[in-house]
Amino acid sequence: MSALTSLARALAVRAEAAQPITTVRHVHLADRPLVFIPLTLAGEANAPLAAMLGDSVEAPRLLIVPQPRNRDQRFEFAAELGRILVSYVDSFARRQEEIRGKRRFTDAPQILVPNPGGIAFLRLFGRSTRLRRIWGEYAVKPIVPTLGKWLTFFAERAEHPGSSLTLAMTSTLSAHWATGQSAVEDANLAALMAWFTDDPFEAARDAEDAAIWPPAGPTTDPTFDAAALMPAINRYAKTDADPIARQQALEHLRAVLQGQLDPTWQLMWRGIDLLRTVEPGATVVERWADDRDVYTNYVEYLQTGTALPQARRDSAVAAARRLNRLERAQSLYDAQRALDDPLVMAEFRLAGEAFAGEVVAADPTRLDATGPRRKLRPHVTVRTTDPFKLPVGTELQSPTRRAQTARIVSIDGSDIVLELTGGMGRALTPTPGSVPELAERVTYSTVSTAFQPGGNFPQAEDTPWTHGGPPPPPEPTEEDAVEAWS
Repeated sequence: MSALTSLARALAVRAEAAQPITTVRHVHLADRPLVFIPLTLAGEANAPLAAMLGDSVEAPRLLIVPQPRNRDQRFEFAAELGRILVSYVDSFARRQEEIRGKRRFTDAPQILVPNPGGIAFLRLFGRSTRLRRIWGEYAVKPIVPTLGKWLTFFAERAEHPGSSLTLAMTSTLSAHWATGQSAVEDANLAALMAWFTDDPFEAARDAEDAAIWPPAGPTTDPTFDAAALMPAINRYAKTDADPIARQQALEHLRAVLQGQLDPTWQLMWRGIDLLRTVEPGATVVERWADDRDVYTNYVEYLQTGTALPQARRDSAVAAARRLNRLERAQSLYDAQRALDDPLVMAEFRLAGEAFAGEVVAADPTRLDATGPRRKLRPHVTVRTTDPFKLPVGTELQSPTRRAQTARIVSIDGSDIVLELTGGMGRALTPTPGSVPELAERVTYSTVSTAFQPGGNFPQAEDTPWTHGGPPPPPEPTEEDAVEAWS
């Protein structure tokens, strides 16, 4: 937890309300997100129990598995879930635009789950379904492996820093507001949302009562399991010979599960409305464009008709490349957030990696004549009261002039002289506004969004023996059809 977040938590207690820790929203929020709330059976390996999903608060769809240990019923659930989710995903693959000679879809799907446990469900359920066969023994409906591929796609994008294709509501809200409770308590969606009510302390106490606010999943409350769920499942299991009693038992089970999911459904849409009140940051649109590129590429890959499911596990080279991509994406995302948001930048200022101050001197038309031709190299002097640790020669960037580089020329107490390069036009006279003016408040930091080249990795067929040698080609096996649900 950062120093500013700790302060915001203390202020939240005093004010009895959640405190913003950002000035802008750092995620994209789709016009038509798909809210997905899964439930699993306790004591089973990711056995689906129920799910509520939909792209409208007025029209949730409830899917249940009356007997979660029944393999056929679990795959019926997977098929129905696949029809809904794949239909939603495909609805965005219609309109395209051309950007720099490449076509991509104008929009993309977005899945919102209550918490990181929901993302784990996507990952595990995707692994359980994407490798299934649609012929032979243990055959499933064709929609099931397609569902598995898409669930795995969304789970993998959730790990990509800055991506908004898959979001956990508790994590997203906690990244934008601080409450007066611990991070563990913030993981409870009802307890987190309590801090946006008139009486957060009372609401947070209510959130601890599973009878008032059931868990947001994917696991259920043990008291509910013993008192309501298992009796309802057992009642259904004992009605094989009586169709009327079976239907009544099914309706009772649906009502029991709907009572567990409805409160979370309402909380999810309240969270969406809350996020919509915050304007997105400048680079959000750029990251969403990357998400649309990734979505477009995967749709086109699936349309080839020969698309293989994602591997059960990455090869050594694939894992190294993936880790390198995630590290570079995290670095870029951190930089973009700081440049978009003064509150995020404040953390860098406290660490001595950035400073803010007032321009006390400026030479906007200064020329550097040391080379074969003269170059425009203005000098500005910034006076700051921030803790400062950067040495002479450090290159900096300003959130308000991102195309420009500033290099520290000298330091005299609290006065820092900077030499500016770029972002001023091609003439020897800077364009208006491109050089900071006297008395202007400016911020500079080591944060940079400069391109970072990827690592140099061998081809998969050149994997060294120290890492297992070249991986075998992906081929379906008998094991795929009977893979455990975990």
